[in-house]
Amino acid sequence: MGDTWKAVADGSRRQILLLLKDGEKTPGELAGKFAFTLPALSTHLRVLREADLVGERKVGQKRYYSINREKMTEMMSFFDEFWGDSLGRLKRHVESRR
Repeated sequence: MGDTWKAVADGSRRQILLLLKDGEKTPGELAGKFAFTLPALSTHLRVLREADLVGERKVGQKRYYSINREKMTEMMSFFDEFWGDSLGRLKRHVESRR
């Protein structure tokens, strides 16, 4: 999961993931949301693809990018496990004070 964490360490890549959460998009659709060039966007997409966070679908000469929901679920599970016990203890503490 190391490459995954490196991939999401960059704010622009996190923004790309947020844009893709509603459905697949072409690089052109994504590029309009950023101040950087299309080649820079392609680099970000490559990093996300190599980390298995996004998938790529080719139709003719067009490329469509989408979230890899399985990988994102894996990351969410990590945070659920990481914070779940702490949140459970906080809940028990708050309820015990009532």
